[in-house]
Amino acid sequence: MDRVANLASERAVVVFTTSNCSMCHSVTSLLANLGVNAAVHELDREPRGREMERELARMLGGRVPAVPAVFIGGDLVGGTNRVMALHLSGELVPMLKNAGALWL
Repeated sequence: MDRVANLASERAVVVFTTSNCSMCHSVTSLLANLGVNAAVHELDREPRGREMERELARMLGGRVPAVPAVFIGGDLVGGTNRVMALHLSGELVPMLKNAGALWL
């Protein structure tokens, strides 16, 4: 779907969430605490949110729920488990720097 791809490339970090998702909040909080100014799209508040969520689920191999879905540098990184694993392994910050989301 062009809408997801277009939105995913609008900033260095883009997160698709829903407003009542605690894991979405955890991921966006982690990114904010690292100094990332991510674009956050709450699918339950988007006119075509359901359609976008189905597309994200397809991109994630059928995983439901499909949020949070994190894109870094326009590439789909994954959801909570993947982002947290990258953070714990020390790979997330360099990935964010390479994408231009962090400067320090």
